[in-house]
Amino acid sequence: MVFSSFEFLFRFLPVFLVIYFIAPKRWRNFILFAGSIFFYTVGEAQYVLLLLASVVVNYVFGRLMYRDAREGRGGKQAVLLVLALIYDFGILFFFKYSGLTQKLPLGISFYTFQIAAYIIDVYRGKVPPEKSVIRLGTYLTMFPQLIAGPIINYADVRAALFRRKVTAEQFESGVKMLILGLGAKVIIADRLGLLWNNIQTIGFASISTQLAWMGAFAYSLELYFDFSGYSMMAIGLGRMLGFEIPRNFKHPYISKSVSEFWRRWHITLGKWFREYVYIPLGGNRKGKARTLFNLLVVWSLTALWHGSDYNYLIWGASLLVLLAVEKLFLLRYLEKSKVICHAYLLFVVPLTWVAFAITDVGQLGVYYTRLFPFLQQADVVVNRLDYVKYLSDYWPLFALGALFSTPYPAAVYRVIEKKWLGSLAAAVVLVLSLYYMAVSTNNPFLYFNF
Repeated sequence: MVFSSFEFLFRFLPVFLVIYFIAPKRWRNFILFAGSIFFYTVGEAQYVLLLLASVVVNYVFGRLMYRDAREGRGGKQAVLLVLALIYDFGILFFFKYSGLTQKLPLGISFYTFQIAAYIIDVYRGKVPPEKSVIRLGTYLTMFPQLIAGPIINYADVRAALFRRKVTAEQFESGVKMLILGLGAKVIIADRLGLLWNNIQTIGFASISTQLAWMGAFAYSLELYFDFSGYSMMAIGLGRMLGFEIPRNFKHPYISKSVSEFWRRWHITLGKWFREYVYIPLGGNRKGKARTLFNLLVVWSLTALWHGSDYNYLIWGASLLVLLAVEKLFLLRYLEKSKVICHAYLLFVVPLTWVAFAITDVGQLGVYYTRLFPFLQQADVVVNRLDYVKYLSDYWPLFALGALFSTPYPAAVYRVIEKKWLGSLAAAVVLVLSLYYMAVSTNNPFLYFNF
């Protein structure tokens, strides 16, 4: 069951909301916990016990850490932390990298990182261990962000887990955010995805350079609006339930460098690696050589988080090289021209996303030869004008994607959000979204694969 489905929007969500709001407030955590488990079970029944085990195991380790701290046996807390992390990441490693399982449990990368952050923060004394297994379960399994984030720190929602209030204005704002996220997903991402699917059907060996670049840009925009759309829907749903889920994207394609791009893309994952890996390793405080080593560790882990296939390693390595070159000397040159820095960003980022998208390394090599004509063999025959039809069909979507990749539409919407124009805009987006949902056959979120 996905957010961009009629089953979720017109069956699960209305029934859940009715139960959630008519029940006494003291029951709302339990209802949200139970509803989230039901939501997960519909899509992944065989792994729901794994999710519940993550809650129980980390609840027990958190309570044991607290007991040891009270008894003055702080040394044992480190042992408990290591055991908890071995369990959390051991399960993730087994399913994701061992090759012994055929299917990855839905959302395991996201909820593993989230519960690991909780247990590390308990060890650090940053947050107290949760006394209620229901509250901890609610935190970890909240269906708005369970499957594909954003990754939430326990400290960010702890107060709301104890007491939260949903005003009519807050609920309305959440509904509108849910609709806008749905529109980003089904109006822009899914339709641009059709171009990428067509290119895959044609075969990379048979496409022109122009179509290859169109495909790279199409996938870049598809991935952005797919994932940012999901995050917006999660934020909207959270707001409807009384939670403020953190922002996950900040218009990354307006960045002036790859370094800035990754501060704006998947913000909660970047924050996780910065807080629990990069800074503990020393960050950028110990010289350039150590900084580059720390970046190597972070981007190696980031690549492995996405998958163990070679293409993810190529993707992570390419980003590491770009980030290192920028830190060493390139940034000071990019900062001299606003035009050059944006052109550079829009040139290199789609190249990295191609490595992210194509899991077959051989086919990835073929695609790169299509992107750069001087790498192509002289005897390769392609249709040099194949891009003309696709350009005429898809240029409005490219224009729409480019426009909504900037902060200007969001700035305009903030002005009209509480007026009738804001409601009208949301209604138009909803109608268009429902139409495209009705005529499409399959529209899963891309990041469900991770």
